[in-house]
Amino acid sequence: MAGITGTLINNVMTRLTATATGVNARVTAIESADTGARTPGIRTALVQNVSVELAEKAGETYYPALFVYCDKVQNQLIEKFREFSGKARLVVEVRHSQDRLSGLEQHLQVYVDAVCALLDDSRGGWGDGAFYTGGYEVNYEPLVRGGKNFLQRAKVSFDVEVSK
Repeated sequence: MAGITGTLINNVMTRLTATATGVNARVTAIESADTGARTPGIRTALVQNVSVELAEKAGETYYPALFVYCDKVQNQLIEKFREFSGKARLVVEVRHSQDRLSGLEQHLQVYVDAVCALLDDSRGGWGDGAFYTGGYEVNYEPLVRGGKNFLQRAKVSFDVEVSK
C-alpha cells in the first residue's frame, strides 16, 4: 500500500506546487480579482503528517505552509480479482502564522480557496488507476499560539478512488 499512497501524495504535491496552475498561481489570481487582498505565497510544502509543535521545533517550517498526507486507505475489494480496489483519503493541511490576529483568518481562507479551486480543476483520472471524482471537506481549526505569534490551520480532506 505504500506504493499507492506514495503515488497519490506525489501526484497531489506536483499539482499543488506547479508554477502555472498550483496554489501560488491561484493565490495570485484571487488577489488580482480582489485588489484589497495582499496574501504572501506558500513558502513551505511538505509531505508530512506532523504536529505544529514538532514542525516548529525541527525548524523546517516557514509560513504559510502546506502539509500533504494520506489519512486513511480502504481496500473495499469492489472490483473482483483486483489487488486493490477502494479509496484513499488525502489531506492538504494549510497553516498560516503572523504576528497579529487581524487578517489571519482571511489569509488562511485565501489559501484554502486556492487549494479547493485546484481540486475542482483536478477531477478525473490521475493515472496509475487513481480517479478523483470531486468533492472535499474543509475543517477550520481555532487560532492558537505558535509560529510568529498566532497560528491557524485548516484541513482540506478528499477521497481518491483507486483500482489496481
